[in-house]
Amino acid sequence: QVQLEESGGGLVQPGGSLTLSCAASGRTLSISDMGWGWFRQAPGNQRELVAAFKTNGDIIYPDSVKGRFTITQDSAKNTVYLQMNSLKPEDTAVYYCRLRTGGEYYWGQGTQVTVSS
Repeated sequence: QVQLEESGGGLVQPGGSLTLSCAASGRTLSISDMGWGWFRQAPGNQRELVAAFKTNGDIIYPDSVKGRFTITQDSAKNTVYLQMNSLKPEDTAVYYCRLRTGGEYYWGQGTQVTVSS
């Protein structure tokens, strides 16, 4: 079993920045079999992709965050990060990390990000 623990959410003013972290623990993970992603869900909306590593190593971002958000990973620490800059009120949501490994998907518990003045 794999557990994901997220951190880094909070309240930030428009134009500000936040960095989210998500660390995996549990069974031994194979670096070559790990696919990280970040998603978010605002009240009344479906969960949507924010950033993710594709199996070929490319990174995908939706247009809504492209140029503002950056996903990175530290394989030695089994951790993924989401650097969010130039935050907007419409970025307010619960953010979830997701890890694909061993043919299964695991989700973090979610962390609230609120962008408001």
